[in-house]
Amino acid sequence: MYATGYSIRPLRSRREAPLRHLGRWSLVLLAVAALALGLSKVALGDTPPVVATVVVQPGDTLWAIAGARYPGDDVRVRIDEIEHLNGLHSPVIDVGEVLQLPG
Repeated sequence: MYATGYSIRPLRSRREAPLRHLGRWSLVLLAVAALALGLSKVALGDTPPVVATVVVQPGDTLWAIAGARYPGDDVRVRIDEIEHLNGLHSPVIDVGEVLQLPG
């Protein structure tokens, strides 16, 4: 006469409840972190560094180019940056070669 089976639910532990929503919270936190990163790049002016180019003339060396382009800076550091930017393995450069200079 009574429908006893319809209202009986299995008991659930309270410890499982936070784990059930863990995926949703992780997605929300990931979205907030991405938004914060995007806004920080906009606020700080995330612009690519300006890169100038120079065509090597007869008698030019990396030392002379770095000294003329960056007066007052440490020439050795600037030579390393030029070598790294252009993929050079030594300070030897050829006439007519186009070098990119860091901004």
